[in-house]
Amino acid sequence: MWAIIGGSGFESFDGIEELEELDRQTPFGECSSGLRRIRFGRHECLFLSRHGRHHELLPSEINYRANIFALKKYGARKVISVSAVGSLQKELAPGDLVIPSQYIDRTKGVRTHTFLGGGLVGHVSLAKPTWEGAAKRVQEMEFDFKVHHGKTYVCIEGPSFSTQSESASYRQMGADIIGMTNFPEYALAREAGLCYLPASFVTDYDCWDPTIEHVTLQVVLETMRANNKKAVRFIEALLNANPGEDLACRDGGLKTSLMTDIRTLSPAVKSWLEILNA
Repeated sequence: MWAIIGGSGFESFDGIEELEELDRQTPFGECSSGLRRIRFGRHECLFLSRHGRHHELLPSEINYRANIFALKKYGARKVISVSAVGSLQKELAPGDLVIPSQYIDRTKGVRTHTFLGGGLVGHVSLAKPTWEGAAKRVQEMEFDFKVHHGKTYVCIEGPSFSTQSESASYRQMGADIIGMTNFPEYALAREAGLCYLPASFVTDYDCWDPTIEHVTLQVVLETMRANNKKAVRFIEALLNANPGEDLACRDGGLKTSLMTDIRTLSPAVKSWLEILNA
């Protein structure tokens, strides 16, 4: 089953049919509000508003573990993660879609970023953190907006936007776009054996260039409305194309990366681990 995670400006989409509100409780606490089963075109999917149905959660307040666990529990195998981002490169203009293939984590360690710990030890490869098969399929598609591939997303803590010096330093690191939410989401998706495709819609230029108008919430919100309609067309096309799962996503998670003998784990841990490893 497909799951769609909707970020800022993507809490809902026109034309989707809500079928069922789902229980938010997980072994890791409650996931974000707005977890539901929907019909998107002719496809039945899971949908989760990352910041909550009413956008009530800051990026650092999101329970990423609960979100990913809930999607896996309800049968998700493939995830489309839709987000709003700022641009660190002139050619990535507001309104464009970026499919990042790499990440730089610049959060501050306050987010729980793994299912491991508490007696459970393992090491999951994030060398290629996203769903390559789906990204290649997107490259074959045509849209009425620009789509960029092979870019790097730097994830900052937020909720404040960058200083000009910070923005310039991210460019020196090799980052192309900047956001606040894809980490640890993509890492947890890998641990859970989910194929994760990020769809990052540019809302503005970050403040690295003093000749470009600096980002403001008003500018972001205006562009978000137009990007939401583009996201509908993008998601529908990808659902219809239905690319196959990558083995690296499906089999590269905890079920092949644990060092701890599962026979030593408590029944409670074994129970939720079985769901992630399914």
